[in-house]
Amino acid sequence: MRLGDDPVRCNPEDYVTPPSKNRKDLEVQLALSLILGVSAFVAFCILRPRWPSLYAARKRRLPANVGLPSLPDSFFGWIPSLYRISEDQVLASAGLDAFVFLTFFRMAVRLFASMAFFAMAVLWPINAHYRHFQPVLGNDTTTAADASRRTMAAYPPRHGDLLDADPLKGGRGDESGEKSFLWAYVVFTYFFVALTLYSVNWETFRIIRFRQDYLGTQCTVTDRTFRLTGIPLHLRSEEKLKTLIDGLDIGLVESITLCRNWKSLDDLMQLRDQILRKLELSWARYLTRRHPLPTPRMGHGVTGERPYDDDDDDERSDENARLLESQPHQPHVAEGDRPEVKIRFGFCRLRSRKVDAIDYYEEKLRRVDQRVAAARRKQYPATDMALVTMDSVASCQMVIQARIDPRPGQLLTKSTPSPSDLVWKNTYAMRGIRRLKSWAITLFITILTLIWIFPTAFIASWLSICTIKRVMPALFRWLVDHPILNSLFQNGGPTLVVSLLNVAVPYLYHWLSNNQGMISQGDVELSVISKNFFFTFFNTFFVFAVSRTGFDFWSVLRDFLKDTSRIPAVIAADVENLSIFYISLIMLQGIGLMPFRILEVGSLILAPVYRMASSTPRQFAELQRPPVFQYGFYLPTALLVFNLCIIYSVLMWGFVILVFGTVYFALGYFTFKYMVLYAMDQPQHATGGAWRIICYRIVIGLLVFEVVMVGQIASLAAFVQSVAILPLIPFTIWYSYYFNQRFEPLTKYIALRAIKSGQGRADEQAVDDAFDDDAFDDDGLGPRQSQALMRRRSTLDELKEEGLKFVNPSLVVPLQQPWIYKEQPPPLPTDDTETDGDEWSQGPPAMILPNADSSLGIGENNVWRDMGRND
Repeated sequence: MRLGDDPVRCNPEDYVTPPSKNRKDLEVQLALSLILGVSAFVAFCILRPRWPSLYAARKRRLPANVGLPSLPDSFFGWIPSLYRISEDQVLASAGLDAFVFLTFFRMAVRLFASMAFFAMAVLWPINAHYRHFQPVLGNDTTTAADASRRTMAAYPPRHGDLLDADPLKGGRGDESGEKSFLWAYVVFTYFFVALTLYSVNWETFRIIRFRQDYLGTQCTVTDRTFRLTGIPLHLRSEEKLKTLIDGLDIGLVESITLCRNWKSLDDLMQLRDQILRKLELSWARYLTRRHPLPTPRMGHGVTGERPYDDDDDDERSDENARLLESQPHQPHVAEGDRPEVKIRFGFCRLRSRKVDAIDYYEEKLRRVDQRVAAARRKQYPATDMALVTMDSVASCQMVIQARIDPRPGQLLTKSTPSPSDLVWKNTYAMRGIRRLKSWAITLFITILTLIWIFPTAFIASWLSICTIKRVMPALFRWLVDHPILNSLFQNGGPTLVVSLLNVAVPYLYHWLSNNQGMISQGDVELSVISKNFFFTFFNTFFVFAVSRTGFDFWSVLRDFLKDTSRIPAVIAADVENLSIFYISLIMLQGIGLMPFRILEVGSLILAPVYRMASSTPRQFAELQRPPVFQYGFYLPTALLVFNLCIIYSVLMWGFVILVFGTVYFALGYFTFKYMVLYAMDQPQHATGGAWRIICYRIVIGLLVFEVVMVGQIASLAAFVQSVAILPLIPFTIWYSYYFNQRFEPLTKYIALRAIKSGQGRADEQAVDDAFDDDAFDDDGLGPRQSQALMRRRSTLDELKEEGLKFVNPSLVVPLQQPWIYKEQPPPLPTDDTETDGDEWSQGPPAMILPNADSSLGIGENNVWRDMGRND
């Protein structure tokens, strides 16, 4: 007997289908979300003034001239102060990416508040009168039979029966005339699509205006630099490239950085950093174990054996005998519990010896410094990429928006990320290899996203009441006797699993995107947003909307390939049945989990762990850095909620999901506004490029919304009304093409008329406004605050890029000395690197004794002394 034929046991689909069916589930989920959210919010209000190093980490590191206001320390007083921070202040203190991100939340609040009003005022009464829909919260006295009848009346039949409604196949006749109330669905489908596109259009104009003003008034090295790829072999020299570009009569070349194969040098710098940290760790272990001893006389040997350290590292090394000498002229090796390290040498590295760890790593650091100095003087083979800095922003933009060479794939010009945002190891990677890695990882992520269907369905099946009934009958009976806990288990469990999965998977996709060969961290961030949205939307909505389970998704997909006309009916039937599940998901994400984001619960939990794991001054200093705000971790979930609100806006539960969607985006606006302004840093430099992704994903949501409405109305046998919605689909597709042609170039480049000559330089002067019509507020009373703000001081990008050049840091960065005591030592002088190496080579290093003054740091009075110079 099949499982589905057993009347005692559940059907297979009931194991993984979200179980939410009635308003009792909503009440329980709302109570759970309020308990979680209020507790996290109260904890944040208590901890915020007491932990400024975490909750005001970014504000404490900002320059004083940025002008970000301080928030009061009162329990709720920070909320109105945060609300009063204007868009211009956000733009000036957090940059374009934060401005675009918060603009999306503001747009969603306004849009869904308007849609919720019409859904409550018009659509809810229509559904209550014609479809007997009664979603009133309160004491649930509905019997099981009443609930069953109400569910059958409120929800359409399963998609297996919907195909019989086609009059062309002899099924149910056309009931368009009898169900004239469905014209309200058609009207509001058109109205909500038009309202959404109008909001997107209006915000796009605003963002482009702010972006052009912001970038046009600054003159950073990034804005004057373009990336030249596909350079032929005969042009791979700075002189030839300069002659070529100067000959275009576009502008003068200020500098050219021809990317070279610096892999060996970058590997050396990475090795040096590892050795430096091991040396600092050895010092930290020694300083925590040492005890005061009488100072022995210098130059006299010390007898006795050193105690071995139980925590010795097991290292392989090909160092020569100098690292293995007992060195009896160094008395410090007998002082205190000095850390030791085991190194292997000899034939097949079969021999080993424990040596002093501090001496060992100091000697390795000295040798690596010599290799770095030699590597910096070497000439490396050139690649097909160069970074060209022009004398003006206008010249750079003309080159970027033009084509230099008539041959395909050669001398291509592209925008350049900021020097701090550039991933230098990918600049010298072969273009074909980078492209192959990009395709391979994209294909892998696509397959991985499809594979995630099965673990999601498996986890959901274990949280099913059917599984509890089969595996633990006693627990099942107990849950039946406690309806609230039963609802909490059935409804809260799946939504919590989906929420946690949407939090965990982006970390994997972020790691994969970083290995995709992209040139900048900004490109990586945009890629993470796209990948994570694909995962969340596909696994959270599309799989359940198509099949209601993960197990039969492929069989349903095969049926779709045979008959695509079934898609609207199938999706419409299942989307309506999942209404309460998605309302519960938005409740949990907004009311329940959004306060945990502003609480930074991850940093809060891991801070003591990281502190206990840190032992060196450098590690403690790194703990003081603000956490990094990753847009790819937060924006995809917000886009999913946005699209769910759009898709369900006209359905029976639409007004509820719109209300909670408005709450989600209102809470998200305050949460993320605080995080990007005060708590977390955003090192990426995408210049607002996320807006393109946001708009295209909204278009995807609109297309799904229109398909769902076609199927929903067709399932009620109102074929005239269903066909009336079809013109929206090609119109929405046309809008995406319209957006690509009209708006997208202005979200990538700087218009020449937007560039203000002389801005960002020392001799700031009055400029001629290129935006005469747009340079005033909407009321026409005066110039926009953003332009006045930009003219008073440098932009945030100019502050970040002050003194930066497009040079591989491995070539010029000062070599850091070991950081042992409280004050960080200055780096090694670049010009003296070779001299220092010669001095160190005259004899083995010696360390000052344990009872020496601890204020003597490596960089101030070097603790390593040449024994030959000691008096």
